[in-house]
Amino acid sequence: MKLTRRDALAWGLGATAVAMLPMRAFAAAEDAIAAFTGGADVGEGDISLDAPEIAENGNTVPVTVAAPGAVAIRILAAGNPTPGVATFNFGPAAGSQSASTRIRLAGTQDVIAIAQMEDGSFIQTAKTVKVTIGGCGG
Repeated sequence: MKLTRRDALAWGLGATAVAMLPMRAFAAAEDAIAAFTGGADVGEGDISLDAPEIAENGNTVPVTVAAPGAVAIRILAAGNPTPGVATFNFGPAAGSQSASTRIRLAGTQDVIAIAQMEDGSFIQTAKTVKVTIGGCGG
């Protein structure tokens, strides 16, 4: 096979596009965080996120999140094409501010939980989940 300039240019552009994908995915997660918080500062606090360290299958990854005193909790998967996974809203009659679900992960990535507290502040936590079999077309 003879490598022409056109082929070399195509390979170079393809490699650049692939290299830019993770940065775009992370930028999408930052945009989703900003949309949920309205651009407010996000701190740390009493929020817990339970997810497996290693998920054998990215199609069904169990996640549990809890934040006492929260009015809403948003779960994001930073490496997914669409990072917003779920939003849980809690009213005044809620017995506890916790939720469990199963999410789909495209590959090894951070799962982020952000809670909006009653006073309007935001807190977050994150956990890295290693996926051995991709869930979103992997």
